[in-house]
Amino acid sequence: MDISLFNEAITNAAKTLGETSDTFGKFIGAGLAMLGATGVGVGQGFAAGKAAEAVARNPEAESKIRTMMIVGCAIAETSAIYALIISILLIFVA
Repeated sequence: MDISLFNEAITNAAKTLGETSDTFGKFIGAGLAMLGATGVGVGQGFAAGKAAEAVARNPEAESKIRTMMIVGCAIAETSAIYALIISILLIFVA
């Protein structure tokens, strides 16, 4: 794929919107950075579903399962927060 065609398309789109290509690129980069948050949402939903299945199979282990799920979701959430910070930095600093 020829990169000059992509660069030309970005420049034309930016001119159409009345922005410079640098400003337009910042917003595209921020949107791409936030794609990381969608994976986190899917992963946390999957983890909650598996935890519910585990509690249904073994109700006595509910507290251990809940604790492990909360720790896992907290660790997964850090990547979504990281994606948010990167997108904010791209918009306001870059």
